Amino acid sequence: MLLTVVLCLPVIFVPWSDSLPTRRQPGPVNNRPIIGILTQEVEDDVMKPFGKTYIPASYVKYIESAGSRVVPIRLTQSTAEYEKIFKSINGLLLIGGSSDLETSDFAKVSGAAEQSWPLFTSVHLIANDAGDSFPIWGTCLGMQLLTCLVAGENLLTKTTAENMALPLNLTKEAHSSQMFQGFPSDVMKALSQEALTGNFHQYGVTMKTFKENEKLQSFFSILSTNTAENGAIFVSTMEGRTYPFYGVQWHPEVNRFQWDPKLNFPHSSDAVRVASLLAEFFVNEGRRSLHHFDQPEEEAVSLIYNYTPTYAGNFTGYEQIYFF
Repeated sequence: MLLTVVLCLPVIFVPWSDSLPTRRQPGPVNNRPIIGILTQEVEDDVMKPFGKTYIPASYVKYIESAGSRVVPIRLTQSTAEYEKIFKSINGLLLIGGSSDLETSDFAKVSGAAEQSWPLFTSVHLIANDAGDSFPIWGTCLGMQLLTCLVAGENLLTKTTAENMALPLNLTKEAHSSQMFQGFPSDVMKALSQEALTGNFHQYGVTMKTFKENEKLQSFFSILSTNTAENGAIFVSTMEGRTYPFYGVQWHPEVNRFQWDPKLNFPHSSDAVRVASLLAEFFVNEGRRSLHHFDQPEEEAVSLIYNYTPTYAGNFTGYEQIYFF
């Protein structure tokens, strides 16, 4: 859940402008969505005997609970294989973790086009412009990666909020946002008054830095902020103004699927409702994508069902982990 060293990698960026189409265009609905989850390298010594890369099962359950299936995306595939995956799945989840964004394969796959999957090249942005919807969600480290890629530089500073549950300081834009538009008024009130969001990070983008960066300002809307232990005000929720890209510095998946009593995971009924609504929102965004596997057999062997999670509650903060 923590970020270590961060250095943004080169990326081709297409700036947002008023001439680009709005996100929600009516069209066919895909009722068999598949969300890809990018794996991360195993960093902790206690996890290394089990595999080289991993996905915490809480993220998989989070997506499945909203009516989608999951495809794990490995870090060692070719560019052609990543492009094929892109054409087969209906959205991408970038998980939280502790991968080094200067040297890790997670960083290379996410942003170094010349080395692997050109995730943020103009190809993917233009696909959305042309009506080929492809949503991307970043949680914690994943959100930090989104800001890094869009800005084209490292804007992260120390904004420690470690093992803290917080209410959100919602902005005016939150109430007209795509992300929160399906939230009942009582849930929005609870989100702003109760400690419903679990925070486990050391770095983030401050409100001041965000507003001073033209690329971030034009690409994303700030939906909420929070105050770090050092008093810094950081961006905690954001969404793309035009593109269906979303980021949360906090962890909605822990509200329903992580239970370590030493960690401050929100488990109230309102916390569960928030997590459920966000999962459903993102999966519904994925339903707007008509990407699919060419053959049912190819789809079947790609799904997470082919892997068995390992119980990890006795040596990590996760109950279960998928190792690869």
